[in-house]
Amino acid sequence: METPLRNLATEAVHAGREDLAARGLHAAPLDLSTTYPSADSRAEAARLDEFAATGALPAGPPVYGRLGNETVDRFETALARLEGTESAVAFASGMAALTATLLVRASQGLKHIVAVRPLYGCSDHLLTAGLLGTEVTWTDPAGIADAIRPDTGLVMVETPANPTLAEVDLRAVAYSCGEVPLLVDNTFATPVLQRPATLGARAVLHSATKYLGGHGDVLGGVVACDEEFARQLRQIRFATGGILHPLAGYLLLRGLSTLPVRVKAQSATAAELVRRLKADPRITKVHYPKVGGAMVAFEVDGDPHEVIAGVELITPAVSLGSVDTLIQHPGSISHRVIGADGRRSGGISDRLLRMSVGLEDVEDLWADLDAALSAAVRAPAEAVR
Repeated sequence: METPLRNLATEAVHAGREDLAARGLHAAPLDLSTTYPSADSRAEAARLDEFAATGALPAGPPVYGRLGNETVDRFETALARLEGTESAVAFASGMAALTATLLVRASQGLKHIVAVRPLYGCSDHLLTAGLLGTEVTWTDPAGIADAIRPDTGLVMVETPANPTLAEVDLRAVAYSCGEVPLLVDNTFATPVLQRPATLGARAVLHSATKYLGGHGDVLGGVVACDEEFARQLRQIRFATGGILHPLAGYLLLRGLSTLPVRVKAQSATAAELVRRLKADPRITKVHYPKVGGAMVAFEVDGDPHEVIAGVELITPAVSLGSVDTLIQHPGSISHRVIGADGRRSGGISDRLLRMSVGLEDVEDLWADLDAALSAAVRAPAEAVR
């Protein structure tokens, strides 16, 4: 039966769970099996041959946990529906998902990547270091078409970008890509605020650890894409083993059900904090995307390290997207790995702080941030590094 078109909030609650009532269940089950019994080895052989040839998920009962898992399948189905794609393929982390995407293209002899800075620091490092045998050309959005070569396998952008929240026009970028697939990291916006596949992206990357999980207790990554690309990703996942654990899949499916509510509430609080930060003389610059969201970046007049040391309610920690507010200094943590030159080319100031706004009351958050900013201004002036 064809699934009816439904609003995103409804899909977030029901996608991937449509069969539960018929099975006499209300909550989605958690399948922790690593292997599955089968007395028909001839049928198993045929199904595995089909997977090896096509990458399509084998019909019938499961075979082995590295090949597929019902709980993970439910999360993939739900995320694909939220992003408006045919399929999604989940991995052990966002970096495992990106690695698999690069390997798909590299295995086809397409080892050149065109990318726009800034990206998440580890994504930048993976591309720059050439750890997978790839080569990257960094450019701005206007230079994408000129940077593409016959061996270009992928164009990658992140919008809003980590950590400056810079945005790109996805329709224009997709047009510049021509026949080269566009990969968009949609971790910050989530499908609640932006659906890159509807704007021309072939693949949409998420660190599911962040907003999709939403509670700071699960690691995962996922690529939403067309079924043809998904089949190639599944083959890479099976061969390399970067699978999502079923418990993580269970938590991520549960996280999706509240994703629209969380993102909207966090975004409203973030917008109010942005208003106050823009009017504050202790702040020299505020970064906040037009698309909105719960991520805020700002540059301080004082020592950013003193702000990190001064917060009490806000947690000074890397990562983002949780129900509690986190703050970090990108130059010291998330983007340290790309070096000073990489940070400069990505517009990442040494005085930049990145804050992931949670679900706390805005007045409590502001009181904590205000006290930390005052302490930073009073601290002895030192060279920021």
